[in-house]
Amino acid sequence: MALVESVIAHASDFLWTYILSVMLITTGVLYTVRLKFFQFTLFGHILKNTIGQVFKRNNEKGTITPFQAFTSALASTAGATNIVGVPVAIALGGPGALFWMWAVALIGMATKYGEIVLGMKYREKNENGVWVGGPQYYIKKALGWNVVATLFAVFLMVEIIPSVMVQSNSITTQLQGAFNWPVELTGLLIAVAIGIIVFGGIQRIAKVTDKLVPFMVISYLLLALIVIAVNIDQVPHVFKLIFTHAFAPISAAGGFAGAGIAQAIRWGVARGLYSNEAGMGTGTIAHAAAQTDHPSKQAFWGVFSVFVDTILICTVSGLLVLVTGAWQDVEAAQASSMINIAFANLYGETFGGAFVAVFLLFFVVTTIGILIFFGEKQAEYLVGLKTAKGMRFVYLAAIYIGAIGGLQLVWQFLDLILAFVVICNVIPLMFLNREVKEITEDYKYRIYKGNGGEPTIELFAESETTKK
Repeated sequence: MALVESVIAHASDFLWTYILSVMLITTGVLYTVRLKFFQFTLFGHILKNTIGQVFKRNNEKGTITPFQAFTSALASTAGATNIVGVPVAIALGGPGALFWMWAVALIGMATKYGEIVLGMKYREKNENGVWVGGPQYYIKKALGWNVVATLFAVFLMVEIIPSVMVQSNSITTQLQGAFNWPVELTGLLIAVAIGIIVFGGIQRIAKVTDKLVPFMVISYLLLALIVIAVNIDQVPHVFKLIFTHAFAPISAAGGFAGAGIAQAIRWGVARGLYSNEAGMGTGTIAHAAAQTDHPSKQAFWGVFSVFVDTILICTVSGLLVLVTGAWQDVEAAQASSMINIAFANLYGETFGGAFVAVFLLFFVVTTIGILIFFGEKQAEYLVGLKTAKGMRFVYLAAIYIGAIGGLQLVWQFLDLILAFVVICNVIPLMFLNREVKEITEDYKYRIYKGNGGEPTIELFAESETTKK
């Protein structure tokens, strides 16, 4: 068993350190250059046409509103990864890991934008009249790479199982520590609650996320920023640590074991991807259901989601454990408790632990709910709509098994399978950058510059399902 775990860990480390980091950065740079650094030059316009349009209604083709698509996609990333995952990255990669998270996020904005543009263009309606899409659709329809599209769907469908287990375990252990709740009961209640949500489809998931996610994100940021403000004198020193040790090793101190440059890059890139999923392609599955008349309009929400996930939430989580010194107070094996310790510095141990546990509970419920939807859509692509619904029961069972700490060997495959998901998506993205550029130029000319007129390129590829 130990040998198997060691092989999996070394394979994952190799892929994330030497293969995926290069692929993700290369793709992000490619799209950033091809799109003329639009995520920086048009950032004000992007904010105006995303968060500035939250309450605007439209009657365009789609199943849910643009904001609901955004919060549904954000639900899959905002949560345990941002709160617990960032301290883990710092514990294993040092403060410099935060720099690499930022780097991946800034260029990842272009990658995620490209994914959603393609997802919107190649989406289609299923048998129930619901809009569906994602990397498997644009890989197959734009490039004709049927095998790669199938592999993406298979890998992602399987990857959801350990992902759900890890998410479920993170919250049950937190609730047990904070309130002494038995993990068996908590796991069962979470599985039932999530089952009620996911059996209502994307519409019910969207109605839950568009109310719960914004409230939880704002509350978490507010309380965390208060702690950082109290320790404001440490902020200059912390930023020096971040920038210095992104390019230089850092020695052991307190409970921190030390880290090299490769570890900073490996954990920064991996956790950066986990936090915003740029390059993974999953966000496009939720965005494909949105109402819009131009792919770029919905893709702007992808840029904004990366900003919220990594630049805001992950940065605040990282600064929280660094300014309070929590990153040096515990060993890497207990890194997930750093946030609790950081909050306890100001709010006390009882409130700090309870606060993090409650936050994780709500975040994990929405995260698992949308992850199950993602997995089900892969099954739908592979075996059809009716058979795919059976995957809901597989994922709900995984919630309970993960909650009680069962099948932990399966958890070890999370990073490895995710690596294959990313590879299947990123390579096609490189080949499809021209289409994304053409659609972006159309948006800039007709809408951003106000020239109007009909599009000179195909913005939406009519599907066979739609034609029938």
